[in-house]
Amino acid sequence: MYPLSSQKRSWTFANDAQLQEFRVEQNTKYIEQHVDEAPGELQEYFLTPAEERLLLKQYEIYLVDFCRRFEPAMPKCVIGTAFSYFKRFYLNNTPMDYHPKEILATCVFVACKVEEFNVSISQFVNNIKGDRNKATDIVLSNELLLICQLNYYLTIHNPFRPIEGFLIDIKTRSNMQNPDRLRPQIDSFIDSTFFTDACLLYTPSQIGLAAVLHAASKEQENLDSYVTDFLFVSAREKLPGLIDAVRSELCCYCCKSFILYIFNLFSEIRLLVKNYQAPEREKVKAIEKKLDKCRNQNNNPDSELYKERLRRLYTDEDDLPAEDGSFHIADVSSDTSAMNISQ
Repeated sequence: MYPLSSQKRSWTFANDAQLQEFRVEQNTKYIEQHVDEAPGELQEYFLTPAEERLLLKQYEIYLVDFCRRFEPAMPKCVIGTAFSYFKRFYLNNTPMDYHPKEILATCVFVACKVEEFNVSISQFVNNIKGDRNKATDIVLSNELLLICQLNYYLTIHNPFRPIEGFLIDIKTRSNMQNPDRLRPQIDSFIDSTFFTDACLLYTPSQIGLAAVLHAASKEQENLDSYVTDFLFVSAREKLPGLIDAVRSELCCYCCKSFILYIFNLFSEIRLLVKNYQAPEREKVKAIEKKLDKCRNQNNNPDSELYKERLRRLYTDEDDLPAEDGSFHIADVSSDTSAMNISQ
């Protein structure tokens, strides 16, 4: 149940300003730890919080593209869970410490396990171009890191189940004909929420109902009476009882305020989706080049520091990853925005 979940307790936040505070804190902490590496101005060498957000937005696009190209076909719940992991991880970390292309693949792999989408690591890396042995090493070596950074809270409540409940309820208690025709618009809206911070700010049922109301408006249907007369009728009935010592006019005002609050909440979610802007490719290319210089080399699989750390962990020289091996989630220097990860 969501009300008792770790998602509500530990991973749902008050507002966007709180999320921004976490991200700036991680950025500042990294710069303070690596300040001696900068040859000149800190802002010219390290990524700014705004640059990190642009970079992560681009990798969120790669994430959804990878999941859609994945073979065998990936369930929607796996995609939603992978997005939640990715967003949570970068509240506690900076892309300068852990490159998003490596964390992205690990988020999807762990999401497959948690959502019981049974794929082996060999099947998984078959969807990745490049050195698959190295890809395997990176995904598996980052798996425990990811789980630890999520505080071992792996259960994700996605909005898909609430949506099914709403559609069944609409069929039962509203006058709408064929509510299933809302599904394409609902799916499109939910896909769009993945690129926002909605999963960190709102409950799954709030996101789900916002998607249903959005789809209804696109189909020129009005579900306001369903929301006020059926969905929240219990709240309308209970609220006057809480203030029965107060005048009835105030009770009516409180009921109206509650309904207004609910609709404002859905408007906020729809506004998040509407205001989303995909990052500009040229800006992302420049940020990638900057990241290559300032990233933590201890966590860079192509660096000598990383390889030396692996050598200490391996006892059999044959088990070491290839010196010239490489794999890539995406090539931001290419002309396409698609993820170069499936064959």
